[in-house]
Amino acid sequence: MKVGLLTSGGDCQGLNASLRGVAKTLFNAVPDVEVYGIQDGYHGLISGIWRKMEPGEFSGILREGGTILGTSRQPFKKMRDINENNIDKLTMMVNNYKNENFDALVILGGNGTHKTAHLLSQNGVNVVTLPKTIDNDVYGTDCTFGFDSAVAKAAEFLDAVHTTAASHGRIFVVEIMGHKVGWMALYAGIGGGADVILLPEIPYETQKVLKVIEKRNKQGKKFSIIAIAEGALSKSEASTPKKERKFPAGSTAGTRLVAKLSEHLEQDVRFLMPGHFQRGGEPTPTDRVFCTRLGVKAAELILKKKFGRMVALKGTSIVSVPLDDVAGKLKAIPLDCEVLAQARALGISLGD
Repeated sequence: MKVGLLTSGGDCQGLNASLRGVAKTLFNAVPDVEVYGIQDGYHGLISGIWRKMEPGEFSGILREGGTILGTSRQPFKKMRDINENNIDKLTMMVNNYKNENFDALVILGGNGTHKTAHLLSQNGVNVVTLPKTIDNDVYGTDCTFGFDSAVAKAAEFLDAVHTTAASHGRIFVVEIMGHKVGWMALYAGIGGGADVILLPEIPYETQKVLKVIEKRNKQGKKFSIIAIAEGALSKSEASTPKKERKFPAGSTAGTRLVAKLSEHLEQDVRFLMPGHFQRGGEPTPTDRVFCTRLGVKAAELILKKKFGRMVALKGTSIVSVPLDDVAGKLKAIPLDCEVLAQARALGISLGD
């Protein structure tokens, strides 16, 4: 048996733990299995860059962040673009897979990665995928790996901001990653004690945010912490058609909010962005266990020859779902989400 491993898209905590789970299970089940590491995501599959890996290479990586295989972003929309040799990237990947006589590929990635994995599956490649992204926006799974670790990092950042905010009586607007959804900001905001949490799923009103700050000031709380998702929009911004939105060059959701608040407040309003700090460092123990379970399930699917599927978390069980049901779909926070109601019950403002 010959299996290729590939990590694609943005890095995050838990990639190595997941690779370890797949490889160790395969080595234990099939002594003569050959496991190949495909370098730098789909780029390696396109260019034929891989190497055979030994069991020892998967030892000592459970806690290691990033990915030992390297990664890259290969836009899905360019997979069918024809190059100077009159061949597209999809065809190159399929040809390399077949020429190398791989029996299966295990692909770890987020939404874009899954769209390409589905395309490969539709073109004769035996694919099993694992849902990787700090954004937690992959459809078909209750949670993605990397999310818990990134939330822990973002909450740690918010924790640290509290002391300086309280000392100086400042308003801090902290922009949390999450792409087009607000899972990261919601969980980190609750875990980090934010007073306001602004999400893409719930367009906000600046006046509602100002009222929270005013109320806290009257209560003697001279500082406020606002966690804003990178994809958050005000109600006026959200009501404007996407093609007609004109934001200042270099602005972000957080900087735009700071500008609006500063027009009405005498208090010092500061902007902070933890950025890639959120996706770096070691995975949490929760993610290590989760990644290991996902990896074991992926190996089991390969051994049972069940391909074209993504390993997923449903409740407390690790299951698999068809890529047909996953690719191209986004998992946003539903408005009836229990966590939203619980945030409101705590007195956290969602800006609406």
